[in-house]
Amino acid sequence: MYFEIEKQAIDAINKALDQYDVEVDRNFKLEFPPNPNLGDLASTIAFALTKKLKTSPPEVAKGLVEKIEVPEIFSKVQNFGPYVNFFIDYSKFSKLLLEKVDENYGQLPAYGEKIVLEHTSANPNGPLHIGHIRNSIFGDSLSRLLKLAGRDVITQYYVNDMGRQIAIIVCGITECGLKIEDYDGDKIDHKIGKLYFDANKAVEEDEALNDKVDELIRKYEEGSDKKLNKIFEDVVAKCISGMKESLLRMNIVHDDFVWEGQFVRSGEVNNLVNYIQKEGFTREEDVLFIDLTDFNIDKEFVLRRSNGTSLYSTRDLAYHKYKATLGDTVLDILGSDHKLAAKQIKVIFEEILRQKAPEVIFYEFITLPEGSMSTRKGKFVSVDELINEAVSRAHDEIKSRNPELNEEEIAPMAEDIGVGAIRFFIAKLSPEKHLTFKWDEALSFERGCASIQYAHARACKLLAKSGKDINSLTVSDDWIPNEDEQELVRQIAKFPQVVEDCANKQRVHNITQYCQDLAGSFNKFYKSQQVIGSDLENTRLILVDRAKTTIKNALDILGVVAPEKM
Repeated sequence: MYFEIEKQAIDAINKALDQYDVEVDRNFKLEFPPNPNLGDLASTIAFALTKKLKTSPPEVAKGLVEKIEVPEIFSKVQNFGPYVNFFIDYSKFSKLLLEKVDENYGQLPAYGEKIVLEHTSANPNGPLHIGHIRNSIFGDSLSRLLKLAGRDVITQYYVNDMGRQIAIIVCGITECGLKIEDYDGDKIDHKIGKLYFDANKAVEEDEALNDKVDELIRKYEEGSDKKLNKIFEDVVAKCISGMKESLLRMNIVHDDFVWEGQFVRSGEVNNLVNYIQKEGFTREEDVLFIDLTDFNIDKEFVLRRSNGTSLYSTRDLAYHKYKATLGDTVLDILGSDHKLAAKQIKVIFEEILRQKAPEVIFYEFITLPEGSMSTRKGKFVSVDELINEAVSRAHDEIKSRNPELNEEEIAPMAEDIGVGAIRFFIAKLSPEKHLTFKWDEALSFERGCASIQYAHARACKLLAKSGKDINSLTVSDDWIPNEDEQELVRQIAKFPQVVEDCANKQRVHNITQYCQDLAGSFNKFYKSQQVIGSDLENTRLILVDRAKTTIKNALDILGVVAPEKM
């Protein structure tokens, strides 16, 4: 709805601009004022016009307001200093909005862009840990946001099956007699992680084993030893299966898992290296590399080792070339420690391959406060441990607040709240900022994600208590929304615009703020306004239903479940 009334406001401004004898750039949008007392939509057009009229922005804004014919959906237009602000007539707008909101509310029209989004892509040598989770949560939330904003999105996980870490695991199995099934653990990826630790220690202590790892890498890349291939593939597939379980518990599913080995087996890596050589961009000094000093990059890009095997970076280059054939935009989510590698890939794509370079969003690392999970002190914290801890803490909080509930009732709530707390807390900060995960903030029923989930559950309970079929109800023609109702309508109406703005910026943290604002407006309405038994019962039930739908759809962007009971 905001899109529609924004268009009316822009048209009204343009008609007023027609009355001036100067030209200004009319490719402008409106924004939300920081305070509803300043209106519902605001324009900064006066700043552009003042350059032509040679007078102050407040004077220009005042003169422009006098020329604007106020569209019927607005009650007035007023200038506040240099800003031109439109006030919605909520007695007309509210009914129109509530009629528009359905289960697909927030879904924008097709944008005409296909995006290949790679995220997570952790090495399959053990379980996912807290160092990976920001990548997974941001990547998945961004994918959900972009889809809602009309983009066609494919998500991929790039599986590093040819890396040294996997070869160390295989060496542990083939040379040291280690067996995955001999290790403790409920999940296969945890077992493999423990095997990797022991195998890596053995390799560090024995030079002969270190040489064996190099030999295994070479043989697996050649691909002629079918028995060895099977061992590599089995280890990777088993570890990935465990990782998938952890991701699924976090409501994260990838469309494709692309193994890097396929680019070696298909000859694409060799073809790419040969092309770069043929074009004269390589040098050879023991290893084959691209000298990037002419592009202000000091570190060379190695294509082949001295023994002829490829590197992760070479295979990654072939993978990016493949991704470029699948969509209009290739988007990578990478830790800030990958900035050099991403810069190298960008230069090679633009200057050597003459193709559009991948877009990259970097994120800073996430840590836990010291001692917050002392059972694993001194070691990495797995995603499974983090989820279990969050669910356990949520369970205790629910039980203390609702002693009448039994374990069967508490368990699914605790899972939804615990997982939601992790996803929401990590998503709420811009990826460029370092993040320390704080349990008390994440699991707060007053300020955290649980407070938003509770608003949804409250709405569900109220609608169920009414006993009415919401689809059979209509908004009263006599309804003139009061202040609390107006604020809730205003927040609901913002949702599609927030989706578009966040998708254009490729960021999700403002979605978390929107969820908090929406839930806050609903809770204020819920506490101050009688619904069941009031003269406006049907209208207010519809308003509650639309708020519930919008909360659910907004939380879905973040991969957070909106429970019906809490």
